[in-house]
Amino acid sequence: MKTTPDAAPDSTAARVALWRALHVQIDAPPHVLEDTVGLQLLAPPADWQQRDDMDPQFTRPFRASIVARARFIEDLVIEHAAQGLSQYVILGAGLDSFAQRRPDVASRMTVFEVDPPNPQAWKRQRLAELGFGTPDWLRFVPVDFEARASWQDALVAAGFDTSKPAVVVSTGVSMYLTKEANAATLRQVASLAPGSMFAMTFLLPLEMAAPEVRPGLEMAEKGARASGTPFISFFTPPEMLALARENGFRDAQHISADTLTQRYFAGRADGLRPPANAEELLIATV
Repeated sequence: MKTTPDAAPDSTAARVALWRALHVQIDAPPHVLEDTVGLQLLAPPADWQQRDDMDPQFTRPFRASIVARARFIEDLVIEHAAQGLSQYVILGAGLDSFAQRRPDVASRMTVFEVDPPNPQAWKRQRLAELGFGTPDWLRFVPVDFEARASWQDALVAAGFDTSKPAVVVSTGVSMYLTKEANAATLRQVASLAPGSMFAMTFLLPLEMAAPEVRPGLEMAEKGARASGTPFISFFTPPEMLALARENGFRDAQHISADTLTQRYFAGRADGLRPPANAEELLIATV
């Protein structure tokens, strides 16, 4: 399989993958998430840790947030897989590596990775080159979001069973969408079989962020705007919960940074923890 010349991972997806690897390489154990697969896929230059966006101190709260949300979602998926859930959908999968790191769980399910065609083709080629391959239970679902293609139709075409529940996740996406587009995504997931769950991250208004991370968030917002993909939507937790319920979910929960800290960072001597009032999680059930 040959990729097109412009096929490459999204810069945000690459940064997230490198932060996950940075956590393993420079933070003290126990590690919240052991993930260096994205680093293998990217194969960056040897001095990649010298990049401005990899500064060990400046990125501490952000990489803590990245690994905390990923660990929480994986624990959720593993818990429901043990109860018989058989479908896992990752919207905007990027360099997600659950299928490569946890085949013991993933192989008992069908994992659907939804992403734009070019970055996905690049990832598939790199997985093949590194020997990971694409097992039958891993389905790549290319969707051209800019052309308003339907990810639900593409899922069904890839073998998704609409009569069975699924866990659907979307991380690091909601801030780039309008409130109406976020509501539409919520309605689409809420139309899935009863028992389905949706885990999504949302960004709180920047003025609510803890002082130590506000400059970093403001810098990210400025960079996103300059690159043509500005942050559009911010939600307080009550607003996010109300939006989920208004669009069809019978139950909705806010998972705060404090909750993640208590679960995954308690007792650490280095003070590593995700920032309060930055990017947090919605868990909604159909």
